[in-house]
Amino acid sequence: MPFLRKIASLEPVSRLRYRFEVLRRMEGVHERECPLCGHRGMFRAHGLPPRFDACCPACGSLERHRLLGCYLLDQAESLLAGRRVLHFAPEPCIAQALQSAPLAAYVTADLHEPAVDERLNIEKIDKPSNSFDLVLCSHVLEHVDDRQALSEVHRILSPGGTAILMVPIVEAWTRTYEDEGIRTHRERELHFNQRDHLRFYGRDFRSRVKETGFETLSEFTAHGELAARYGLTRGETVFTARKPGSPVSA
Repeated sequence: MPFLRKIASLEPVSRLRYRFEVLRRMEGVHERECPLCGHRGMFRAHGLPPRFDACCPACGSLERHRLLGCYLLDQAESLLAGRRVLHFAPEPCIAQALQSAPLAAYVTADLHEPAVDERLNIEKIDKPSNSFDLVLCSHVLEHVDDRQALSEVHRILSPGGTAILMVPIVEAWTRTYEDEGIRTHRERELHFNQRDHLRFYGRDFRSRVKETGFETLSEFTAHGELAARYGLTRGETVFTARKPGSPVSA
């Protein structure tokens, strides 16, 4: 028993060391690189609970922003050149990076945020059919009626147009988790990890997208050296959905 009492007396010290270690890591653990602004160095922690090396101190990009940036920069010529782009809930770091892209048009949109080009509801987009060639929609669908939103995105895209989508997804789940009985902010935070989320997607996200008329769905996933270099979340995915038809010429 004296041995157990000694261990018990040391427990507060171990907890204190743990707290100091957490605080030390808040300002960065490993040097990272931001593909959006070019910053190299320590990234700050972000979120509750904190995710270490998550936030670029120069442009404020988070893991999902940098993943999307990697994809857009890698596919810039085929995806962006000469395209009319509509960007829902535009992330400032992404929007700034796209300013130098060879786009035919770039329109930012949101229903509530004031600092956008147009106030648009993604569930009922006040734009003509076939009016854009590419729609960016990252971490928006979990907030809205996603089937209605995807149908509207499909409608406004030109034949062969592209929707670039990112959502919170649990690949181990066969089906998306949603429940209309979960209504309060507190309940949604408990079940969906955020107070204004309506669901957590499972692997059936792919079929939900195709059910709204999209023909093909390709995926870009962070792994290996890319994830380590840019501070990305392992396994996070950018989905690219294409509307049937011949794509526009760049």
